[in-house]
Amino acid sequence: MNHIQRAGLISGIGILIMVLTVPVAEFVIFPKLIDYSNAEATFHNIQEHHGLFTMGIFLHLITLICDVVVAWSLYIFLKPSHKQLSQLTAAFRMVFAVVTLAALLNLITVLNLTANQEYLLTLDTTIYTEVLLTLKNFQLQWGFAFSFFGSYLILLGVLVYKATYIPKLFGILLIIAGAGYLVDTLKTFFFPSLNLDYVMITFFGELVFMLWLLIKGWRVKGVED
Repeated sequence: MNHIQRAGLISGIGILIMVLTVPVAEFVIFPKLIDYSNAEATFHNIQEHHGLFTMGIFLHLITLICDVVVAWSLYIFLKPSHKQLSQLTAAFRMVFAVVTLAALLNLITVLNLTANQEYLLTLDTTIYTEVLLTLKNFQLQWGFAFSFFGSYLILLGVLVYKATYIPKLFGILLIIAGAGYLVDTLKTFFFPSLNLDYVMITFFGELVFMLWLLIKGWRVKGVED
């Protein structure tokens, strides 16, 4: 296995880990603890289940680390296709990772605010609202980060489409996925009441590419750096 094949395998594994970590945090852990319509209940839920909330944070951290690794490994894997475009694509994913890190700091703030309940409540019960607003800041900032991720997927799709050692279909699927992320992000900021749940079907483009990386990508032959 040469370094390009290894990079393909690392990319597939990294994306797979992210597919497993983010849904657990966002669809299993946080919904059990956070009720955006009830600030007091949310505060007490997190205070009483600090370990579970902390696990959600670290699942996001694992995802963030994988983002950095995948940015690097896909750069190596796709550099033979177009070096400059591969660098630009990796840069967009790194920017996404940086903005995501800034969003995650909100969760660390929540962890701190809920750590000393008795002391904080002797000061002001508006701590409930502060915690909920900080959680909303996380969601909004994380959502904003996906504008960079959508742009990244479009660039990645173009890069994959240009690569002679990857089926062009995956490039098209990635471009569609990137457009879906951009539409979803714009909806959040400009048309929050608009129902665009059907757009989520476009997100599967990266998953299909991940499967190809795990099954075929690390076995590509005749590719020179």
